[in-house]
Amino acid sequence: MRRVKRLLIYLILSTISIVSIFPFLWMIISATNKSVDVTQGRLLPGTHLGQNLENLLETVNLIPALVNSAQISISTTILSLLIASLAGYGFQIYQSKAKDIVFNILLLSMMIPFAALMVPLFRMFGTLSQRIPFIGIDTIPAVILPTLTTAFLIFFFRQSTKMFPKELIEAGRIDGLSELGVFFRIYVPTMKTTYSAAAIITFMASWNNYLWPLVVLQSPENQTIPLLISNLGSSYTPDFGMIMTAIVIATLPTALVFFLMQKHFVAGMMGSVKG
Repeated sequence: MRRVKRLLIYLILSTISIVSIFPFLWMIISATNKSVDVTQGRLLPGTHLGQNLENLLETVNLIPALVNSAQISISTTILSLLIASLAGYGFQIYQSKAKDIVFNILLLSMMIPFAALMVPLFRMFGTLSQRIPFIGIDTIPAVILPTLTTAFLIFFFRQSTKMFPKELIEAGRIDGLSELGVFFRIYVPTMKTTYSAAAIITFMASWNNYLWPLVVLQSPENQTIPLLISNLGSSYTPDFGMIMTAIVIATLPTALVFFLMQKHFVAGMMGSVKG
């Protein structure tokens, strides 16, 4: 009976794994085939990967798009971690009567869809374009600023901070550290798993962000990789082999970040749940 139960569990897990992995596997296989083979559903690797890559480099500005996405994602991740961790740390460590009210209002902001904010944001950056051109419409900072941090990320750090030993803070203060010294020299190194999990979430969300860059970026030289792939698919006769090659290239950075930091990601997420 135990063997049958174990066999059933392995069978279910194997089925789920195959269903989860198949789209990624099909994407890689399609990148090696011609467009007609992709449309016919060919599931065997082909020999056109080099040709698809050559066509991609000749057709679109792939490297500038990757550079733009990297600049936006890395900048957003670093600044978001700094701001969200400071806010989450402050909400948990320092006591105030108005603290919970402010935090609840912050959480309510998660209920507002981003689509409802796009028009006022666009008008705001349109006004800034006349006064401060380098952060106005069609600039990289215009993509970064509205997504610097989220209520979820602040909530995530606050929940993780509940597990942080308060004795370390008191010890740091006794040793003469300032409040910022306690944060940067004690809190940040101790909470590295939380930072790793937050970094993965933020980087992947920023790298795959499509809607706001579509609205605010208007020149081809500033487009990001999701916009480039979208443009490839909108042509009258799309080359699906070339599109799949672009998708594989676009997926590699996020996959690499996740696999390099997956242990810290799991530890950070489990820590937040326990908190």
